[in-house]
Amino acid sequence: MTLWRIRATVDDRPGYLSVLTASLALRGVNILTVQVQPTEQGAVDDFLVDAPDALDEAQLIAAVERGRGRDCWVARSEARGLADQPTRVLGLANRLVRDPDATGEALQTLLGADSVTWRPASTGIDRGITGATMTLADPAGGSFALRRAAPAFTPAEYARAQALVELAATVARRAAEQVTLVLPDGAEVAVRPGCAHDLSGLVELHETCSPRSRQRRYLGGGLLPQPARLRRLLEPGRGLTLVATTTGPDGAAGSVVAMANLLGEGDEAEVALLVRDDWQRRGLGSALLRRVVRHADAAGYAALVLHVQAENTPMLRTLRRLGRPSSVERDGALLTLTVPLAVRAAAERTGTVLTPGA
Repeated sequence: MTLWRIRATVDDRPGYLSVLTASLALRGVNILTVQVQPTEQGAVDDFLVDAPDALDEAQLIAAVERGRGRDCWVARSEARGLADQPTRVLGLANRLVRDPDATGEALQTLLGADSVTWRPASTGIDRGITGATMTLADPAGGSFALRRAAPAFTPAEYARAQALVELAATVARRAAEQVTLVLPDGAEVAVRPGCAHDLSGLVELHETCSPRSRQRRYLGGGLLPQPARLRRLLEPGRGLTLVATTTGPDGAAGSVVAMANLLGEGDEAEVALLVRDDWQRRGLGSALLRRVVRHADAAGYAALVLHVQAENTPMLRTLRRLGRPSSVERDGALLTLTVPLAVRAAAERTGTVLTPGA
């Protein structure tokens, strides 16, 4: 038996696909997988089949046409074609997470393109499918042009390819957002925006922090917050969570040792820090706070709000290092500090309209 890929257009009407499959079955062809891609001309059916060795390309095309299929394309396949489309796409996505620069190779593998070319200019280029060419916008700038002599590209393939390009751009953007901080004692940590995948690291951070540190962060008891709450901190509706991780000798990310939260509400944003006990008093909290303040400035918030216990001297000292004026309200042992942001004040002086962003 021999593996073949068959693609044909079938009228999208009840019973037509069964006529095609019956025609193939009469010739001993076993259909292993089938994908249906709707188009304006009809349903494009993509088959992976196992056919008797005696059948050649012409005979397979004849069988498809007798089964009311048209615009038939047939090509030999390899055993790796047995992997279904979702499995192949997930494998390519995993490759892009590891290496965003492999976008061209991933597109070529995904669609079996003859060539993939990246063009720096993205303006004045029609996106979509034109003949044997598919043009995709690159969110990072420029565009990709894919060519495949046969079979013709379909709208479903275009959507898959564009999603893959956007994934690569997102991974590359997140990599660019990561910075390495060198602390005063020479220690290095990587700082980047948090994501859902950091949940286990965040749970471990809270487990290794002392009850006193957790109590200062959450202003209640020193109990561990539930994973659902930590997940919301990692993916706030408006704002940002930064995580600081150690780095191994090979550059791989290690443990999460600190986090900084910026949670937007109206034109103000609440700020909170948690630093693992053995990383406190090393300048990490100050560095995270400065980065969060810069993000809030750029997002257009009018002020930052921090709720700090009066006895939390290290946090109050960290705030003073910002060098920004703040107002303080006291309610028993709790201090509420409001830090106006210069960007908003400057915008109001010049008449610029700013909308608080995420």
